[in-house]
Amino acid sequence: MGGSALYFGRVVHKRLRPMTHRLDYRVFSLFLDIDDLAALDARSRLFGYNRLRPVSFMDRDHGPRDGGPLRPWVEAKLAERGIDIAGGPIRLLCFPRLWGYVFNPLSIYFCYRPTGGLRAILYEVANTFGEWHGYLLEVPAGAAEISQTTEKVFHVSPFNRMGGHYRFRLKPPGTRLNLLIRQSDPEGRPLLVASHVGARRPLDDRALAAAILRHPLMTLKVTAAIHWEALKLWLKGARYVPKPAPPEREITG
Repeated sequence: MGGSALYFGRVVHKRLRPMTHRLDYRVFSLFLDIDDLAALDARSRLFGYNRLRPVSFMDRDHGPRDGGPLRPWVEAKLAERGIDIAGGPIRLLCFPRLWGYVFNPLSIYFCYRPTGGLRAILYEVANTFGEWHGYLLEVPAGAAEISQTTEKVFHVSPFNRMGGHYRFRLKPPGTRLNLLIRQSDPEGRPLLVASHVGARRPLDDRALAAAILRHPLMTLKVTAAIHWEALKLWLKGARYVPKPAPPEREITG
């Protein structure tokens, strides 16, 4: 299913060790064809591309963070790994800027072959220290359900040690969005399970207005929730892990 869209759904995180902890919140996400951004801006009164609107998307929030267009950057990162999508679609799942504010713990680039099948996925992970890291993973041809594993090399939670692995399981976004992430600790034991599910809606002013009414301060609440949940974990006895230096390479996989 092509083109840009919204997904209304929920994000659930469940920590399994050293103590159990769960959070569950409702969100809406943008699913953007990065070649369609200017056209989306032109036909919407509520969505803005590289300019402030109630809901907006800024190139500077992603990729190299220099405000440049994202396709050349994504294609260059794919080429470094020997991956050529031959001009195929690139679609980005992320939170929007809402009233000018955004924080994206995870943004996902779906990189398609010209024929439509997924060729690669780039997971862009950010922490609250203003740092980010990408995990670039190839997708086997014809895969209906995708399972990918990569070593965790980037510090996110102040209560998780470095090391361990992420395992991503998902389907190409269609009428439904289904993403499951399992994180293991350095000993290989299950540590965290996170899911993001949602239902697709057209990206038009009617759906955007509904999203704003349902979630008027969503992006602020994402940041507030991260710190609130961290406080609750600390009160439960979670041990603080000092932040290590970021990885030398900005993208691994």
